[in-house]
Parts: sequence; C-alpha cells; structure tokens
Amino acid sequence: MQQLAVTRVHAEAPGDGSVVLEQRKKRKTASKEENRDLISSQHLQVKRSWESPGVYAWGSNSGKVAAPDSDEAFVKTPRRIPFFDDIILRDMKLDRNFGAALTSQGDLLQWGVGYSNETSLPTATLRGKNLISITISRDRIIALASNGNVYSLPVAKADQASGPKPWESSWLPFWSVRSNISYRSLQPKDMSWGEKITAIDGGLEHVLLLTSRGRLFSAAASSEAFPAKGQLGIPGLTWTTRPEGAYDQCHEITTLRGFDIDRIAAGDNHSLAVDKQGRVFAFGDNSQGQLGFDYNPEAVNVDSPSLLSMQRLYAGTNLSPTVTDVAAGGTNSFFTVDATRIAGQGEDASRERNLGRITADTFSCGGGIWGSLGNGRWTHVQGTPVKIKALSGLFEWDERAHRAIPIRLARISAGTTHAAAVMNNVTHVGAHEGSSENDTNWGADVLWWGGNEHYQLGTGKRNNVSNPIYIAPMDVEADKEKGRREEHRFQITPRHRIKHNGRAISVEQRVECGRHISAVYSGL
Repeated sequence: MQQLAVTRVHAEAPGDGSVVLEQRKKRKTASKEENRDLISSQHLQVKRSWESPGVYAWGSNSGKVAAPDSDEAFVKTPRRIPFFDDIILRDMKLDRNFGAALTSQGDLLQWGVGYSNETSLPTATLRGKNLISITISRDRIIALASNGNVYSLPVAKADQASGPKPWESSWLPFWSVRSNISYRSLQPKDMSWGEKITAIDGGLEHVLLLTSRGRLFSAAASSEAFPAKGQLGIPGLTWTTRPEGAYDQCHEITTLRGFDIDRIAAGDNHSLAVDKQGRVFAFGDNSQGQLGFDYNPEAVNVDSPSLLSMQRLYAGTNLSPTVTDVAAGGTNSFFTVDATRIAGQGEDASRERNLGRITADTFSCGGGIWGSLGNGRWTHVQGTPVKIKALSGLFEWDERAHRAIPIRLARISAGTTHAAAVMNNVTHVGAHEGSSENDTNWGADVLWWGGNEHYQLGTGKRNNVSNPIYIAPMDVEADKEKGRREEHRFQITPRHRIKHNGRAISVEQRVECGRHISAVYSGL
C-alpha cells in the first residue's frame, strides 16, 4: 500500500504586504530499500526471509522441540531456533516430543527428548542417503530418498544404537560395512521397470507410498502397534491375518489398481487418495466422520478404499467439481475443489457468459470440537464435508491476464488439532534497485485455525479458533524497529532464486503444522 505524503506550507508577511508560501523540505530516506521497508511490512518480511533464512517454531515445548534450549512448557509466539539460523532445509516434521528435518544435503537431523535427553541440539543421524522428504509415525521416522528408496528408523537414539544395523555398500568396490544406526528398508515388491516411490505420507501407525506409475502401497510404520482401523486399505488385514514376512512389509492397495493415483494424505488413523481425474478415495477410521461419510456405529472402520462423491455437495448448482488436492491430520480431512460452471438443464449454452468459469472451494470433515473444521462451528462429528467459507469462492484481479481469477490454495498443512492454509494469491518478488521506491515485494497469505491449547496457532493466546485467521509477522521486533504501531499480518515468501553462501539457489518459506506444534522454515 502506498503512503500519501502531506506537504505543509507556511505563510509569511513581508514588508510589501504580499504573501510568500514557503514549502518545508521533504525528508528523504537513505535509500529506495529503506523507503520500501518503511512503507511495507510485507516487503520487510520477504527481505528478511532471504537475508536470514531459518526456522521459527511455537506451541508445545514439553519435548524441547519448539525451543530446544528452554525449559518453558509452551512457546506462545513464533521464535527462531538458533541452530537453524542461515540453514535451508528440504523438509521438516514435528511431534511435540521430537523433531525431524532434512538438510540441504539430504541428511536427517533429529532433536527433542523423544530422541535423546542427553543433547538439546539437532543431531545428524541417517546420512549419505540423499533424502528428499520425511513423515513421522508415533515412534518412527519414514524417509524417502531421491532414488525412490524408503527407510524406516526408530525415533529414539537408544533404539537406533541397539537395534539391528543393516549392511551398506561403501566407496570401495565389492566391500560392505555396517550402518552406524539401526534402520529398515521399505521396498514394495513387483515394481515395474523404472517405477519408484515418489511420495510418502503417514499417520500414527501407518505409511502410504505412492509410485511413479500411480500405484499406491501401504505399510505398518510403528513399532508399538499394528494398524488395526483399516488405514492400510487392505480388506481383512490384521496382526493375526498378516502374510508371512516382515511386519512392516509393503502391501499394494489392489482396489485402486487401474486408477492413476496422483495425491495422497494420511491422518492419525485414516488415508486419502486422489487420482488424476480428481476422484477421492478414503479408508480407515471414520469415528469422527473424517472419511467424508456419515458415522455408522456398525462400521466405524472402512478397510477398503471407498469413493467419496463430491458432486452431492454441489447438487442444483450447475457446477461440476474436481478435487485438486487433499490434506489430513489428526481426525480431519481437507479437500480443495475446482468447481466449473456448466450449462444446466434447459439453459442455452450460447447465451450463458459464465460457462467454464472456475470457483475454487475448500471443504473439511471429521472432528470439530477444537474448531479444526474451520467453518465457524464446534461440531463433534462431521461426516459430510462442509465448506470453509473463508477459503472458498475467492477471486482477485490478475493484471497480466486482465481478468478476475480464482484464488486457490497452494497447500494445507494439517496438524493433530490445528491447520494452516497457504493461499495461492498473486505475489510479487521483483522489486529491484532500478524500480520505483514504492515498488515493494509481497508474499502469499497464510490463515490458521483449530486447537490452540498449546499455543500452536501463534496468536499468543490460548483460545481455540473455529474460523481461519491471520497471525502477526514472524519477526514482530523488526516492524517495531521501523516505528510501526499498527498490526500487520504474516505472509509467506514464495519461491525465488537468491544468493546464499555464494551460490544461487531456489528457496521458499513453508508452513508445518505438527502434533500441537507449528513451524515456518526456509525450504529448497
């Protein structure tokens, strides 16, 4: 937003009786960049994210994850973790008892009392695997490497030291060495030539593995309990009926064979899958309606993928829905939908101007007692997906296209009881020395809602929130230094190429909602 400068004039009466107007000299800022910092909090946020990449965390600190060097039970507002200053990560997942992150080299870092009581600093554990993403269960970390290999290792340092350690190839030809920590490999059988795992997501006891050919596998992911609520998607599979072999062997979800699965998500004990045609399949625990079906006391668990009809949500609207993405966490599921205007019965398509117009909507279902549905209500059990109005039907003017375009969501991060949505609104990161002093950068909006019993929403207060809200910038002190008194909202910096430690890299800020804890980090 451009500020208006007010010019003051002073009248003096000289001896001849005429009036002379004298203009006060305008104070000039030291540079264009300083002026941009003064007039735009968003510009300052973007600038600081490039100059000082790192991690902000807040929420439960019972496991010394949000603030490893503090004995505080809670971190009420976003706070930097000093260890990660100037560090850019590939991925991060957080439990209130342990944290896990991937360095830019693809090595795994762990910290928190769930890992070890002996050290508070993040420690490199699984190294040399070129890991690209991770997910966490109740007591294990599942890591995906760039070559498609999947590794499962215990969270606890003691278990890593005492468990069986596999043989690994070394830099010497025909020579193998023992790994320095215990881990297991999760490798699906009957993979076709060139097929590999490209995405993983998991809950408390299970993990989903998506292949490059659109096939979906599942496996047990916890050492404490075998998945027993249908979240594996294999009808009749239990601990007693499991096939011979490792307890965490991969099972192909054959019900979905033939569907080209494109997106996956996992809550605590349920699973979601979306194919390339935008059809959603759900399976697992439905005790809170998190599968999108009404609660049935005679069939609380659904152990086979079931098609979720989204068309019923648009009955009588002349809109055709296509699911574009899904997210899940705790006992909640979220769906982003592109609803396309089509000709209704009896309508003349040649006279309808809005045919083909897309409206972007967001729906949620599951438990809402903490406000995690985001629809303004505190519903205990919500089977039929409900629209999150604050994230639906939004449009903005695109200067390049000269038309109104729908504002979609770039991503939803869902924690145990809270969630955050990163908007895919128009952003600008092209301000430079040659552009106007009023040309400022701005990022994407982020909205938060749900449980706040551990201060995981970052508001500084403890009340739960049932409607999506904005929170203050990560570095409020930077705004105060510029003399700002009014409230500004946090915006996340979109992907952009910057100079970091002498080399050009593509970096963005990301939001991570975990188990009663939240973080914003700089990611590759």
